[in-house]
Amino acid sequence: MSPAGDRLREIARQTASALPGVSHGRPFTPALDVYKVAGKVFLIITDDPDEQIITVTCEPERTRAQVHGHSSITPGRYLDKRHWISLGPGPGTTGRLVTDAVVDSCDLVVERLPRRDRPRTR
Repeated sequence: MSPAGDRLREIARQTASALPGVSHGRPFTPALDVYKVAGKVFLIITDDPDEQIITVTCEPERTRAQVHGHSSITPGRYLDKRHWISLGPGPGTTGRLVTDAVVDSCDLVVERLPRRDRPRTR
């Protein structure tokens, strides 16, 4: 495990937990920490020490830009590569980048929900 990977995942957990209407669990496997809003996944944190990543949903145009702009951002691991990105520790992966990615991912999911299902705004 790397300290940078641990920090990246801790920032993602803290950010997601502070958002309104977010639930958390491990529905797929004990190694995947999953965050949802209104039952929709917006963040997956991998607890595998050899693969210290977080995966978030992202608009396709932004996905391409993020992947090309940062060597530590790749198309979403195990998910639709047009709509998901994975962030790992490395050059350019700052706390601000992680926080923004988590918040943007949650906002993207909330925007697609019917108004009646949206959590109260922050």
